Amino acid sequence: MELELSSLILGTFIGKVLNIAMVALGLGLVIFFHELGHFAVAKWCNVQVERFSIGFGPIIYSFKYGETEYALSIIPFGGYVKMLGQDDVDPSQLTSEEIALDPRSYSAKPVYQRMGIISAGVIMNIITGMLFFAFAFRMGVESMPSVVGASISGMPAWKAGIQPGDVIEVIDGEKANSYMDIIRSSAFSDGDITMQGVHPDGKKFDVKITPDRTGTRPQIGLIPSNSLRIPVLPDPGASVTSKGTAAAKAEPAFLQGDTFKTINGEPIQNYAQLQRMFAAKSNQVLKTGVVRKGTPDSEIVEITVGNNPFRTLGLWMDIGPIEAIQDGSPAARAGLKVGDKITHIDGKDVGKALNPLQLPNYFSEKAGETVSVIVKREQDGADPTEVSLNVVPLDSPAWLEHPIYSNTPLAVGSVGIAFHVIPSVLKVEEGSPAAQAGIKPDEHIKKIKIMLPENDKLADWGGIPEVSYEFDDKNMNWANAFWEMQVRPGWPVELTISNKKQIREVKLMPWVNTKQKPGEQWSLPVRGIKMQLLRETQRADTMGEALGMGVEYTTNSAKDIYLTLRSLFTGRVSPLELSGPIKIASVAYEVAHQGYSELLLFLGFLSVNLAVLNFLPIPVLDGGHMVFLCWEGITRKKPNEQVLAAATYLGMIFVLGLMLFVLYLDIFL
Repeated sequence: MELELSSLILGTFIGKVLNIAMVALGLGLVIFFHELGHFAVAKWCNVQVERFSIGFGPIIYSFKYGETEYALSIIPFGGYVKMLGQDDVDPSQLTSEEIALDPRSYSAKPVYQRMGIISAGVIMNIITGMLFFAFAFRMGVESMPSVVGASISGMPAWKAGIQPGDVIEVIDGEKANSYMDIIRSSAFSDGDITMQGVHPDGKKFDVKITPDRTGTRPQIGLIPSNSLRIPVLPDPGASVTSKGTAAAKAEPAFLQGDTFKTINGEPIQNYAQLQRMFAAKSNQVLKTGVVRKGTPDSEIVEITVGNNPFRTLGLWMDIGPIEAIQDGSPAARAGLKVGDKITHIDGKDVGKALNPLQLPNYFSEKAGETVSVIVKREQDGADPTEVSLNVVPLDSPAWLEHPIYSNTPLAVGSVGIAFHVIPSVLKVEEGSPAAQAGIKPDEHIKKIKIMLPENDKLADWGGIPEVSYEFDDKNMNWANAFWEMQVRPGWPVELTISNKKQIREVKLMPWVNTKQKPGEQWSLPVRGIKMQLLRETQRADTMGEALGMGVEYTTNSAKDIYLTLRSLFTGRVSPLELSGPIKIASVAYEVAHQGYSELLLFLGFLSVNLAVLNFLPIPVLDGGHMVFLCWEGITRKKPNEQVLAAATYLGMIFVLGLMLFVLYLDIFL
């Protein structure tokens, strides 16, 4: 046993070392090929190359071959080729008459040759990027198809009626080849975007969506779909279920690589169907049929998994106004409006007779029936008025759209509304943790902290962190905090409570109301099983086809970078979306885990990034040099030495400042 454990640890260590080596080699190659372009064309033009360096700063190792010193420098985020008559640190060399007399100096060469030398690095990165892509597609690249896993409640896609399992086929008149096309179209949109596709029931849809622009980039609020497969993790002994959930107690246990085939004997075709089945039968014990990794599809293993009851504090909160309504939903047809506050449902007071957090379940259970709703509606220049409406809910499971993001409103999918739950206490359940802690109606929750249980480690819980939320007029996300309690079963909660007299802190342990029978329990729509993202493989059958795909991917990547830069300058995308060298290296390491093709794809994208960014018209960069060469070619005069020096140093300050900014983002955000 000890020998097996030692072998496993050694294998894991070697694997990590190999991944780091692959990443270092890949990033080094991207830089090397860029500088090799400059070097090769400079030599071809008979320019004296004094140094070829991978990296900046102090030299770690170097050797001289012929007239050129080849060096490895301490700062690995770049490189340079130092030619006679061209030195970014000393821009006066470009205008030095003495150096220009040397026929082998860079500054002595005709403008067209210097343009060739300067542009060679960029051209080399475009070529190598295309080749990286081509080799990746020849090996086979996994990508996420344009299938929707979930719509975030209250966001534009949710309002437009996009559902889990929807397949997006066309975006703004162009075919959607992958999920990245969805992200790209919303992030770079100037206005509305149109989407056509197919719902899970086969019905076509054609919607117009206005991206939300309140975050760091425009987005419409979609999440990619999972597959029906439980992932195979780097650690063979890692659990594929969440601690404390029904799935963790399933008999027999779920294993890495299991693929879902049936639920209670009914075939499952996709993840959307699995989601819906789990949610619709949330309070039932289910028999799930899976196929184990490496076994035939006919050998189905039946696993019994129970339900996950909601854990509560026994607090009933106030309901906020309706934040969003889905287009064409029962709520829209009934005449409900954004801003309406629901006060009564079927004559029952919302907040005192009906728990706002249980409204998704209430409406879902009334599918096909007429439900009476009374709302308080604000009026311009007058007191709010009561409006009575009738709504007929659809057959949609409760909590299918759960509030997984901060300040996300709670959705009632069966009627198509979303509202916040305000942390003002209206009722305290008898015998609940809140009642035992002395919490009273009309008190207000100022803060909640969900804490790791004593003697537990984060690693025991898969690394999920402690969370805390402060509530105010803009942050009313009690529903989100309530969901965070569910994904951390057994974690104690600390509340900061205020009333007219004092502010105090109380510590509670969420409970399951045991007065409810198992078949009647208020249960979560999930069982606690970790699922793998849905992916499909794009593979070229021939190298010629791979090169064609590489050219197309290179073109699209360059276009994306241009659109990103444009969006940064216009303010549509926040600078906080930028990544620096630490994040790039980290992403490269994670990508290396996924295989050679994924790493090649990443290096190709990085190579195209380097090409485009390096050709921006900023002094010190190749694009800045090209601007000065264009000036010289048009005016037949070299740039003024003082202007050239000032521009170069300003360029250095800008590039160094940008580097410090992205390093700050990498480390602190």
